[in-house]
Amino acid sequence: MTNSLDLEHLRTLVAIAECGGFGKAAAVRHISQPALSQHVRLLERGLKRKLFERDGRNMRFTHEGERVLAEARRIIEVHDSSLRRLEAKPSRTIVVGSTEHSAGQILPELIRALQSAFPDCTTRFEIGRSTQLAEAVGKGVVDFAFVLDPSGQGPGHLVGRLPLVWYTARGWTQPTPGETWPLIAFEEPCGLRERALSILADEGRHVDVAAQSTTLEGVLAGVRAGLGVALLPSAGGRPSGLNVCGDLPDAGTTHLRMVARRGLDADVERTALAAGVEFFAQRPHLQLVPATGNAAQGA
Repeated sequence: MTNSLDLEHLRTLVAIAECGGFGKAAAVRHISQPALSQHVRLLERGLKRKLFERDGRNMRFTHEGERVLAEARRIIEVHDSSLRRLEAKPSRTIVVGSTEHSAGQILPELIRALQSAFPDCTTRFEIGRSTQLAEAVGKGVVDFAFVLDPSGQGPGHLVGRLPLVWYTARGWTQPTPGETWPLIAFEEPCGLRERALSILADEGRHVDVAAQSTTLEGVLAGVRAGLGVALLPSAGGRPSGLNVCGDLPDAGTTHLRMVARRGLDADVERTALAAGVEFFAQRPHLQLVPATGNAAQGA
């Protein structure tokens, strides 16, 4: 049997008990489910006892698992009480979310701003689609996130607007009049996909989604392969290997918003929002929202 117990593994055990399952506990612990399962396996290996057993489709604590859970709670309480008495500040992690579209441009400035304002904090990033990130913020798993809002009606702080651009592969041949336009898009639900289909349909063009992906790289790969045209936001620069298709209608802009979880430290929220606004202020070709709109809810 091991002669020491990892405090983080014990916290994972308590989180599983309090959340009622592995999946929810992983979200609360800000770790992946495989990493959480590894915590459990390491505890079982070190203590040489089985902590969980299958109960139908779920997992439940064994008798030995309940004993270890009780000890884990006592150990954590003693540890945390000692820190409070010593007035030691626990390490703090700020979890930041961003869509793939804005990650490469906005996150570097955001990192610098957070490190300057909160030097004792660590930062962890979640890159994903806007709908998924908004849900993660709502659940409190992500502290704040920069998300796209093509409808202009979403919640959060309106930071700025990104132009929407039609992209094709170099040398791509456009469909002749009457032929179907192949669209490369994100899988549903996706506001950009709906915008592209609507614009092309309003122009009297027959459109077919020729390929779709859950990731930006997947969409770009489809366009580079010459499978069709894609409508994407631009935060500056053009994706390598692609051309702008100027023959299609102006698609306007999409809102970029910052959504924050309930209860987030006001200083963190202000710092993140200021970094987003500064990003647009330094790029006059993008659209900066008026100062009065930075904290507006909705559009």
